Formats: sequence, C-alpha cells, structure tokens
Amino acid sequence: MENLILEATKYTPAINFDAQTHQLTIEGKSTPENTFEFFKPVTDWLKSYFSAPQTATIAFNIPYFNSSSSRVMYDLFDILEKAKEDGSSLTVLWKYAAENENGEESGEEFQEDFEDLNIELVKI
Repeated sequence: MENLILEATKYTPAINFDAQTHQLTIEGKSTPENTFEFFKPVTDWLKSYFSAPQTATIAFNIPYFNSSSSRVMYDLFDILEKAKEDGSSLTVLWKYAAENENGEESGEEFQEDFEDLNIELVKI
C-alpha cells in the first residue's frame, strides 16, 4: 500500500500516513474551506489500510480546528473504532500544547465518546 503524504498549508494539517512503519500522523491547524473534500483521501486511505487488521500508532496534533473539521475528526475516530473492533491493535495519541486548554478538552471529549479506543492525552 502506498503512503499518504499531504503537506500542511495555512488552512490544512499535514498528513503523514506511513503504511510500512504503521505510524499515522495528522498535525497542524485544520480550517479548510471544504473540509470534507480535503479529508476524503484521508478517510479513503484509512478505510483501505484497515481493510485487514493492522498494528498502528495514530497521532493527532491539531492545535485548532473548526466545527466542520470536528465532524470529520468524529468520522476518523469512527473508522479507528471499527478497525479496533475488526482486530486491529491501535495506539491513539491526542497531543496538545500545555497552554492549549481547548486542545486538552477536545481530547477529553474524544476519550469519552470513543472509550474503546483508549485515547492517550499527551501534553507537549
């Protein structure tokens, strides 16, 4: 499977999904004009990658995201939750800056909504 690498822009996070090392990273601000269009290749890649059980680490480091990005985050976590149910072994990290209370609160909300994923909050 090919890796998915998208460079960060002023409005979109960097996506670095490495199928060989099983390290999947989403990092940077997420306020794209067309959120669903931007994230479609991301969700498609994840669905394909997890079509068979995997052992992977997924790290989110998104200091700010708008409401439409929040909806897509839920979609991404749904994909991860299904992958875990289907036998994947996942480490899910939600990284946030120590001074970013909103980032920490968002991570806590995802933890509550996706208890089976055991999302680890990582203060950086």
